Amino acid sequence: MCGICGFTGKANEVILKKMTDSIFHRGPDEDGFYSDGKINLGIRRLSIIDVETGHQPIHNEDKSIWTVFNGEIYNFLELRKELEEKGHRFCTDHSDTEVIVHLYEEYGRDFLHKLNGMFAIALWDKDEEKLLLIRDRMGVKPLFYATINNTLIFGSEIKAILSHPDYHRDINYEAVYHYFTLKNIPAPLTAFKEIYSLLPGEIVTFSKGKVSKERWWKIRFQENENYDELDIKEKILALLEDATRLRMRSDVPFGPHLSGGVESSAIVALMTRFSDKPIKTFSLGYEDELQNKEADLYYARKVSQVYKTDHYEYIMSYRELVDEIENVIEAFDQPFSGTISTYFLTRLIAKHVKVALSGDAADELFGSYLSHRVAQPMYHFSRLYDKVRSNTLTEGEKDLFKPCDIAFLEELFRKSKGDEDRWRYHLCLFSDKEKDSLLSEDFKSRLNKANSFNLLKKNFKALTSKDPLNRILEMEWNTQLPDQMLAFADFLSMAHSVEIRSPFIDYRLVEFVATLPGNIKIRNGNVKDILKRTVEPLLPEGITKRPKEGFVLPIFDWMVERLKGYSVDVLSEKRLKRHDLLNTGVVKNILQGYYAGNKSNAGKVWNLMMFQVWWEEYFG
Repeated sequence: MCGICGFTGKANEVILKKMTDSIFHRGPDEDGFYSDGKINLGIRRLSIIDVETGHQPIHNEDKSIWTVFNGEIYNFLELRKELEEKGHRFCTDHSDTEVIVHLYEEYGRDFLHKLNGMFAIALWDKDEEKLLLIRDRMGVKPLFYATINNTLIFGSEIKAILSHPDYHRDINYEAVYHYFTLKNIPAPLTAFKEIYSLLPGEIVTFSKGKVSKERWWKIRFQENENYDELDIKEKILALLEDATRLRMRSDVPFGPHLSGGVESSAIVALMTRFSDKPIKTFSLGYEDELQNKEADLYYARKVSQVYKTDHYEYIMSYRELVDEIENVIEAFDQPFSGTISTYFLTRLIAKHVKVALSGDAADELFGSYLSHRVAQPMYHFSRLYDKVRSNTLTEGEKDLFKPCDIAFLEELFRKSKGDEDRWRYHLCLFSDKEKDSLLSEDFKSRLNKANSFNLLKKNFKALTSKDPLNRILEMEWNTQLPDQMLAFADFLSMAHSVEIRSPFIDYRLVEFVATLPGNIKIRNGNVKDILKRTVEPLLPEGITKRPKEGFVLPIFDWMVERLKGYSVDVLSEKRLKRHDLLNTGVVKNILQGYYAGNKSNAGKVWNLMMFQVWWEEYFG
C-alpha cells in the first residue's frame, strides 16, 4: 500500500518531492522517484509485500516500462510464476508491483483482466511516450488527475495535485452542489475545479498532450432465476474463503475489524482456517452507554472468545470527534458527511498491525440499506396500488411489502408515483428545491444548470439489471460504493498508515453475486438473507438475528446535547458570512428546528457542518 503522484514534462525534483511529501501518511516507510525529462513519478511506500527488495518506482528488464503503484495484487505469486515460465526475469525477491510491468510487456492493456486486487497504477511506456493511469474494478484505491497547460498532474489524493505550483485552487460549485444531496462529491467530479477522479475500472491515457478515457471493467447484472440455494451457498462460501485466504498474504502483521456483525464475524471465522496462531481483532466502542453500540462490543467479544483472538478495543468519546474533525476532512480533501468511524478505529489498529481485513461492501453486495429495503416493496406497492386504495390486499400480498410498513410506502409513493429514480431521490438529503433556498445567489450564479435529480436519472439509465433490488444495488455499486463507502475506508485508514482489505470486494465474488435474483438477497424483509444463511454455521448464536446497526459513530446521539455548542458555533452567522455561499437564515432555521425536536434535520446539520469545516480548511 502506498501513495503515488507525478506529472508529465521536464524533471523538477523540488515539485515532485513536495507532492510526494504531501501524502507521507500513505507510505511512511520510504520514498522513491523517477524522472526522464518527459515523466516524473513519485511514491511514498507502506511496505507490506517484499519489504526488503520491493522498492518503487519499478521497471521491466530493459527499463522501457516504469510504474508506481498503490494497492495489492493478491494473486501475484501465481502471475509471477506464469511470467517466469514465459521467460520474464525479475529483479525483486517477490514484489507484487513487479508483475505489473512484466504483464504489460506481455499482454498490453489486457493484462488488467488477470489482476485480482485493489490498485491505482501509473504506468509509463517510455518507447510509446505514453502514461496510463488505471483504477481497479471496484474503485477501492483512489486516483485523481488534472490537465494544466498540456501537463498532466496526478495523485492518490487531491492534496498532491494541490501541491503542484501550476494548479490554482478553485471550488467546483457544481460538484459541491451535489454534495448537499448525496453527502459526498460524485466522481468524476471533485470539489476542486479542473481536478477529476478516475472512475472504478477506468483507464486514463495521456499521450502527446492528449487525454483519453475508457472503462476496462464494469459490473453487469445478469440474473439467473433457475438457481439451487444449496449450490449458491457453497459457491459464496468457497469464493469468500478463497478471497480471505488471498488477502492474508502479507509480510507484516495483520488483523481484522470486528464489529460483532455478520460480515466481520464471518471474516474472523474464515481467517482462523489459515492461521496457526491467534488473530488480532479490533473493535470500536464509546464512553456513552448507548444500547445499540454496547451490543456491538458484546457480540464482538463473543466472536473473539469462540475463535480465541487477541482482542483489542478502542473506547472513544464525543470530544475526540471535535478534536479530530479537521483532520478527518483533511484526509478526504473534500466535503464529506458519510461514515467516519474508520478514522478512530484505525488509530488503534496502527499500534498493532499494518493491514486490517474488513467486511466492507457486503451491504452493497447483498442488500441492507434503506434504499435496498425499499426496492422490492415499492415495486410491489406500485403494482398493487389499486388494491391498496380499495383495501383488498391479501395477507400474502401484504407480506410483499416487508420490511416496510404501508404508511411509509404510501408516503413515498405519493412523492414519486413509484418511479425508481424519484423514490430513490427522495431518500437523499437536500432536494434541488431545498437547495434553491439554502444556497446563496452568489453560489447559484456559478452553477450551469446543475440538477441532482437529473444526475440520479442519468445513473439509472445506464443499468443492466431488470430486478427491482438489483437495479438499486447496481446503481449504488457504480456511485455510492466508490464515492462514499470505499472512500471513507481508504482515506480514513491511510490517514493512520493502515491498509484495509475486504474479501467481499473480490471481483469473482462480486460477479457471481450479480447473477443472483434480488428476492434471495432480501427475503421476507430479512436483509442479506442468502449471506446470513451461508455463514450462519460459522457464527455464535444470535449474530445473524441482530438488527442492522452499521459501523457508524453515534454522531446524531451526541449532537442532541454533547455537540450542540460545537454545532451552533460551526454554523454561526459569523462563520457562514466568511464565504456567503449559504443563506444564513435558512441554516439557522434548520439548526433551530433540529434542537426544537425535528430529528429529521440531524443529517442536514451534520452535512452543513462538514461543508463549513472543509471550506475553512481549504479556502478560509
